[in-house]
Amino acid sequence: MNDNSTRRIILASTSPRRRELLASLRIPFDVMASEADENTPDDWSPDRIVESLALRKAEAVYGRLADASQAGIVLGSDTVVVLDSEVLGKPVDEEDAAGMLSRLQGREHLVYTGAACLDLLSGARLVRHSVTRVKMKALSPEAIRAYVKSGEPADKAGAYGIQGLGATIVERIDGDYFTVVGLPLSMLSDMLSEMGIEVLTDP
Repeated sequence: MNDNSTRRIILASTSPRRRELLASLRIPFDVMASEADENTPDDWSPDRIVESLALRKAEAVYGRLADASQAGIVLGSDTVVVLDSEVLGKPVDEEDAAGMLSRLQGREHLVYTGAACLDLLSGARLVRHSVTRVKMKALSPEAIRAYVKSGEPADKAGAYGIQGLGATIVERIDGDYFTVVGLPLSMLSDMLSEMGIEVLTDP
């Protein structure tokens, strides 16, 4: 029997985008920074990167809560952008952001987002990923500079965010919009259901 009221979700991220998306599911949750190492080997595939980092983030928080004997699920997530088989993470500075956008403009790329759920009491875990294809508009150097100066690319994989000003530079997507934002809600709701938390349930 499911009882959402006795279990909480702990989001292993301080990302405001992921926080807003998780809030839209109307399930109570807490936020805790994972502070996990996000370095991965150069030869890892994109799906392995996002699944491994999502799990690593969840495990970092799980390790700090496992002795609390609390019922709940720790949720970790990670997103990367892939262009021509090259993984693009977060830009290190404005020049790096402009370079990424110059390469992405007018072309298609893939966005991978992984999610990991760890049960605080049992240690059970689920790890999955979602992929969405994105086509970016052709952009002038001036448009790229203006977008970089907005500050929005600074903390985003691939140097853009589709839910903000970045919506004006995306031509189309093929797949789940929320994968591009950073937390695929449909996939996540299925994962939570398998772990005993129903998103759609009677009040």
